[in-house]
Amino acid sequence: MNTWEDITAWRKARRAELIARRVALSREQRAPWNERITELLWEGCPIARGMVVGFCWPFNAEFDARFVIRRWRGQGAAAALPEVVAKGQPLRFLKWWPGVTMVRGVYDIPVPSGSDVVVPDIALVPMNGFDERGYRLGYGGGYFDRTLAACEPRMLAIGIAYELARLPSIYPQAHDIAMDFVVTEAGVYASEEGRLVALDAGQFRRRAAHILQARGLPRCGGETDPSPAFSSPPCYAGEFPGYWGEDGKPDG
Repeated sequence: MNTWEDITAWRKARRAELIARRVALSREQRAPWNERITELLWEGCPIARGMVVGFCWPFNAEFDARFVIRRWRGQGAAAALPEVVAKGQPLRFLKWWPGVTMVRGVYDIPVPSGSDVVVPDIALVPMNGFDERGYRLGYGGGYFDRTLAACEPRMLAIGIAYELARLPSIYPQAHDIAMDFVVTEAGVYASEEGRLVALDAGQFRRRAAHILQARGLPRCGGETDPSPAFSSPPCYAGEFPGYWGEDGKPDG
C-alpha cells in the first residue's frame, strides 16, 4: 500500500466483504461460536467488584456480550454501553443494566437514556477484521481508537471477532491502537513479535491482571480476583429477546 488513499480503499473493501461474510452466517453457525467466546472470557478475564466493563450492543451479527456481562455483573462489576457524542470525538459510556430505558443511537443501535456516564476499566471491542499484530478493522469512524487514546489510564481493550475475520495485516496507521487481547471462537491471543500467540485461561488471566495493575486499574481501586472461574456460564437467552441481534430492538 503506497498511499493513505490506497489503504482507505482497501480497508473499505475488506470491511464490506467481512461484514457480508459474518451476516451471511446462520444463527446455528454462530451459536456455538458465541458460547465459546463467552466461556473464554468468563474463564480467563479477571474481574473486580466495582470494575466497569464497556461492551457494545450486538450489531450486524456480531458477538453478543450480554451473557458474560450478566455473569460479571453478578460478581459485582458494572456494565456500560458506548454512545457517539459527535463526529471525530471519543465515545461516551453510559451505565447499563437489564431494564434500563433505551433509545436509538447512531446506526439505530440502542443506548441507555439518562443513566450515569462512566469510564470503563475493560472494554469488549467488536472487530470486523483483525490482524496478526492485534490491530482492529472497525467501521471506519475511528471512534474506538480516539476513545482509547483519550482515556487515561487506558482501558484494557479486548477485541472480539470470529476467526473468519483474521487478516495478515490491516495496514495500521499512526492513529491505530492495537488491542491488548484478541478473542475468537478458536481461543484467546496476544500479539508477540508480530504474530498472535494463543493463551490458555491462566495465561490470559495473569497477563490481563498484570496490565490492569500496571495501568492503575480498576479505577475504583478494587483488586482483581486471581482465582479462576472455570465453570461454564448458564444460558440466559430467554431473558434477552433478539439475543442473536437479528432485530436489534432496544429490549433493555
